[in-house]
Amino acid sequence: MTANKSEVARLTAQIAAEYEAGVQALRGPMSGNARHDFIVAKMEGMERARVALVAQVGEENAMPLIIEAIESKKPS
Repeated sequence: MTANKSEVARLTAQIAAEYEAGVQALRGPMSGNARHDFIVAKMEGMERARVALVAQVGEENAMPLIIEAIESKKPS
């Protein structure tokens, strides 16, 4: 399976951005259902990007890319 490098880069960037937005929501001023709904939407976005990434590179190759993307956005 030949992966489109720009699509892989876009998907990993999307995963990182969705993760970062979800983490920021945990620390932000939103509360209750608004926060929950926002975080759920971000996690669903991550899942859609993960599925697309797996289709591009396969499950085994996708996991290291996902971990790297998330690690790059973890707060210090």
